[in-house]
Amino acid sequence: MNAPDEASSLFVYGSLVDEAHRIELIGRRVEAIAAALRDYERGRGRHYFIRPQPGALTTGLLLINLGDKDFATLDEYEEIPTLYTREKVAVELSDSTSARCWVYQPTPTTLAKLR
Repeated sequence: MNAPDEASSLFVYGSLVDEAHRIELIGRRVEAIAAALRDYERGRGRHYFIRPQPGALTTGLLLINLGDKDFATLDEYEEIPTLYTREKVAVELSDSTSARCWVYQPTPTTLAKLR
């Protein structure tokens, strides 16, 4: 498999793992492949979140071939920049390769509310 394009790929680890929810939100089916994010742990308060944790592994999906309209919809859903920011990370794919992509990470304010 060729490496997914980092500009149009998004690692998801919470409610967006559910395909039916993604279709409802984006309005179409999006190709997804299994992926994992090393050294981050997943948690859940009111919303799912990830935070750095050495040795942790967060599993999820890599959504590929997303367009500007998809990201605009997802950014609004994730309440950018209030609840989350969109950052670049490297994830591991099931074939042991890695790919750079976007991920939604909680803002410091969001994380502080979880403590």
